[in-house]
Amino acid sequence: MSPEQAAGIDGVLDSAIRDIGIPPRPRILDSIGAEMLKDAPDFNRLATLISSDVSLAAGLMKTANSPYFGFRFRARTVSQALMMLGLDVASRAIAGLVLRKVFVSVPALERFWDASARLAIVAGWLAQELGTRNGIRAEEAYTFGLFRDCGIPVLMRKYSDYGATLKLANEAREQRFTDVEETRHPTNHAIVGCLLAQSWWMPEETCLAIRHHHDVMVLSGSSGLPAASQRMIAMVHLAEHLYQDATGLSVTCEWEKLGEASLRLLEVSPEGFASLHERVKPVLAEIDP
Repeated sequence: MSPEQAAGIDGVLDSAIRDIGIPPRPRILDSIGAEMLKDAPDFNRLATLISSDVSLAAGLMKTANSPYFGFRFRARTVSQALMMLGLDVASRAIAGLVLRKVFVSVPALERFWDASARLAIVAGWLAQELGTRNGIRAEEAYTFGLFRDCGIPVLMRKYSDYGATLKLANEAREQRFTDVEETRHPTNHAIVGCLLAQSWWMPEETCLAIRHHHDVMVLSGSSGLPAASQRMIAMVHLAEHLYQDATGLSVTCEWEKLGEASLRLLEVSPEGFASLHERVKPVLAEIDP
């Protein structure tokens, strides 16, 4: 990327942060990013920074001790959690924790955050079940599941009638979700979410997946989108369907529009699809015992 292109992107981000209300990148992510670039990262310094925020410290330790990662020993300190998870995974976990904190003033989003967290866990599990094709690791699927709809709280805070827009978009059986949004607002949550992810230094494949996750054409395999982005989109649509089918919660019409293409891209057979429906039940039981 040339300096001119980078400056252009920075200008768009600055404008979005100012005009739409995208929260700026948290300082803790800058600190982690700087340490990750060092030959010998200072885990103790990072642990001190994280420990200064009780909720971040508790959330990171809870992540490290979750059955999802399956560590034999429990983290008893932030330093131990960082060492167990590694900086890459820890930074993703912290980004998710901070995302929820910066929107604490937005009413009626508790259910949204809970659903996003559950979706992320199922997406990470699904990545393990389907194998690491196209470079998709479980933690990357988890992060995408967590951030996929991060534009929604931004728009909820910006527009007082956005809740009604969401209802209409969730009920739309033929019209694309983002098209419904754009009939009522000057943007949509996929664009806003992509800008947020870019400003928070998320990987390019994740940002592109956020931007295009309602576009069925990107699942064709010939859209020009990176294979990793396409696979993340399909994987999280499948994870969402498995979660919705098992729980009856947060039901939308997106699987009707994107399900067939998602299964084809992931090469999941009808028998494999039925098997996933059964195998996800213990995962969901672990999330909501």
